[in-house]
Amino acid sequence: AAQSGARHFDADISALDKAPRHIEAEFSFPYLAHAPMEPLNCTVQMSETGEAGADLYLGTQFAGVDGMAAARVLGLKPEQVRVHVQMAGGGFGRRGVGTSDYVVEACQVALAARRAGLNAPVRMVWSREDDIKGGYYRPMHLHRARIGFDERGKVLGWDHAIVGQSITAGTMFEGGMIKNGIDATAVEGMREPYPLPMRLTVHHPKVNVPVLWWRSVGSTHTAFVMETLIDEIARSSRQDPVAYRMQMFGDKHPRHRLALQLAVDKSGYGKRQLRAGRAWGVAVHESFDTVVAYVVEASVKDGRPVLHKATAGVHCNLAVNPRTIEAQVQGAALMGLSMCLPGAAITLKDGVVEQSNFGDFAVPRITDMPEIAVHVVPSAEPPTGMGEPGLPPLAPAFANAVAQLTGKPVRKLPFDLA
Repeated sequence: AAQSGARHFDADISALDKAPRHIEAEFSFPYLAHAPMEPLNCTVQMSETGEAGADLYLGTQFAGVDGMAAARVLGLKPEQVRVHVQMAGGGFGRRGVGTSDYVVEACQVALAARRAGLNAPVRMVWSREDDIKGGYYRPMHLHRARIGFDERGKVLGWDHAIVGQSITAGTMFEGGMIKNGIDATAVEGMREPYPLPMRLTVHHPKVNVPVLWWRSVGSTHTAFVMETLIDEIARSSRQDPVAYRMQMFGDKHPRHRLALQLAVDKSGYGKRQLRAGRAWGVAVHESFDTVVAYVVEASVKDGRPVLHKATAGVHCNLAVNPRTIEAQVQGAALMGLSMCLPGAAITLKDGVVEQSNFGDFAVPRITDMPEIAVHVVPSAEPPTGMGEPGLPPLAPAFANAVAQLTGKPVRKLPFDLA
């Protein structure tokens, strides 16, 4: 497939091969469906008399884009289309698609019904099978890393490559998001906040699979790679993973330090004895200007990873509504957990998606949900994003606990412990 590639960071990594210790790692991430509990739907009511117009009722993340798409299909001016935004039963990016695919389909059906003489509202609801088989998906990604470091865990060189489809190519965001051939969403979360001499190369293959942002966008894969590798370096140099991160933050990343310390303090990490067969896992990541740290407790039972507890430390500056923050982190943690469980992958055979419903595309059940506690760092600074940042660090924290138990780093999502 055709590719575009360019350097994002270009650090001196000449010391990599001469370093006394090395890690070579390859990570793979599958396509993922958004799978909202409420399938995609839209109700269209065209004016019956008088001035032409239409009313749309739907849950949407792109009300303006969807309204203009409806106007094009219905032959109306944009100002003649009134979009009534409803509470969405989940979106996670799928209700913010530039093609407005499900809105366009609903309007086409409504227009055909009008032409056939039916003057009534038309409601279109996709089936679960339509929703999972019909695209769009979180892109498949491959990461390869070569890291050289010394006995104290100081990274001397880090050579990193990412391969994955661009989610903004061909969209209204391409002009602002793709620079030097690199989709900025593919690399968000790489390197920072750690002072690493990293050379990063990105390749965007052109694949005939429709792709879209998925809750927390690029951080769905970059956080996992960064936080599991940082943990692996700490283990290899026999350092506590929390202390290692704190030392790497230095005095330049106080929000990361405060979020992680809060999660550590509230979880009892390092002070409380865990049950036999359980291990701690730690991860911290910034996305959408908010830092979230997790300290988790996990075990492996009959070859299956089990997440028991998750303690979150959140630094989103001023907490306008703490209960909303708690709800967002709980939901994001559950969605982050969904990436880890067996069966959480979209696969294709002969160009057709193989999964069709929750029987073959796994989502967490209530029995999978861990005990979760959310704590917010006090701050009076202007508030930052909260809808997505709770997702990225959950999977790597879980994976780091599993690695402590099995002695093997987790390189693949969903987890494959075979």
